[in-house]
This record gives sequence, C-alpha cells and structure tokens, in this order.
Amino acid sequence: MQLGFSPCPNDTFIFYALVHGKVPSPAPIEPVLADVETLNAWAFEGRLPASKLSYAAFAQVKDRYLGLRSGGALGRGVGPLVVAKEERPLEAARVAHPGEATTAYALFRMYLGDRPFTPVPMVYSEIMPAVARGEVDLGLIIHESRFVYPEYGLKKLLDLGEWWEAETGLPLPLGLIAVRRDLGEELARALDQAIRESIRYAWDHPDEVLEYMKAHAQEMGEEVIWQHVRTYVNEFSLDLGEEGRRAAEALFSRMAAVALAPVGDRSDWLVSGR
Repeated sequence: MQLGFSPCPNDTFIFYALVHGKVPSPAPIEPVLADVETLNAWAFEGRLPASKLSYAAFAQVKDRYLGLRSGGALGRGVGPLVVAKEERPLEAARVAHPGEATTAYALFRMYLGDRPFTPVPMVYSEIMPAVARGEVDLGLIIHESRFVYPEYGLKKLLDLGEWWEAETGLPLPLGLIAVRRDLGEELARALDQAIRESIRYAWDHPDEVLEYMKAHAQEMGEEVIWQHVRTYVNEFSLDLGEEGRRAAEALFSRMAAVALAPVGDRSDWLVSGR
C-alpha cells in the first residue's frame, strides 16, 4: 500500500518503523515522499490510498478520505509564522506561501479577512531565501523554518498558532494521515494502530531513527531535527483525542464560514476509536 508523507523530520520519525518493517502492518508499505502541497494536490485526485494531508486540504476531501487518529501534527506552539526583512503591514504585500491547500494558507486568509494581498506559491523550503532576496515582501513559513528564520536575517511579524489559540482556546491542527474510504474502515483502524506503534518504536530507538531522518532532512543539523520532532510529535500524534477532534472541527467550521471548505460536509470524518 502506498503511503504518502513529507521528508520533514516529524514524518520520517513517525513512519520509520512502519516502512522498515519494525512493527506489524496491515499491508506492505510503499513510502511515497513528497512536499505536503504535492500530497494535498494528489488527494484531490484520490491518487494515494493513504497520505499525510494538511487539515485544510482534508476539509475539502472528506467525502473521499477518512482521517486517522494517529500520525498527525497538532498542538500548541506549532503555528505557521509570517516573516519579513523588516516591520511592515501584512496587507497589500507579496506573500510567499507553501500552497493554497495548506493549513498555513487557510489561517493567513482567515486572519487577513478582506484585506488584500498578492499570493505567491512556492515550495516551502524556497520561501525564506526568496524573502531574504527581496523577491517577495512576506513569507508564510512552516515546518523547521520556524527554528531557523533568523539565520536569513528575517523577523517574525505574526505567529498564526498564537492567534488561533487566542481565538479558540484550542490546539492548532496542521496535518493528519488520511485513508481512502474505499479501502474500508477495518484497514484504516489497523493502519492507525500500526502508526501508533511506529511512533512508540521511534521514541524507544531514537539513534536508529536519526539516520533515516538525516537522509531526508535537506542538510538540517541534528539539533534542529530533534527540535522539529519534539515540537511536532506529541500526545496528539499518538491519538487525536477529544480535544484534537474539537480543534479540527473548529478549523473546518471556520474555513466553511469564509468559503474555504464545504459547509457541513461529512461529520463522520474520523476513524472510530480503538
């Protein structure tokens, strides 16, 4: 079974044991590593049977995919940042962003409301260099970029996670693992449990997992790799839980209110509990 996920350390940490046969799996796993916006685009086509997706993209494909409880990225202090070379207003700016289907872009749209800006889509790893070169005014950054943007001479103008938490009192849902509904809920539950065991294996064998993370980490140093993992792999990664579900549904509702997602689409979006 093809399983799509990003080369970011949190994903390679989570899926190492599963793709290397260290834990039982309901089917042989074929990893497909791609940028999150590529995975989002494929989900609109239903291309992969299982995949990491942005919650904002998942909100638009719930009719085709079922969300898993394990393997996702959700929490506090994990939000996308808006960065620039110097202080400036957010509106009327050229804004590099990691893709229109990402949760980061949805949050930025919701934050700005009717205020205008010019979106400039880019692969997330290209955003900070583009801002530093002056090719765009602002950068909407995700993943490990939140740890290294000062190295590019950039300043943080806005933390969208802090804004979300202040608005809702809930953790921020960024990404989740989704399985195509035509594969059935029994397989989805089995994969959900396998991913949970894969995470536990990774925490028990960090030195073993490190080499796999480094192989995909785009010259990221070990300190940043582990900072990334500690930030994005947490209790919500093991099980979304009731608070995580409420956070996701709050995002779906707010996206629908501003026409970024279908209204009232599929309340049965999450695989049933263990």
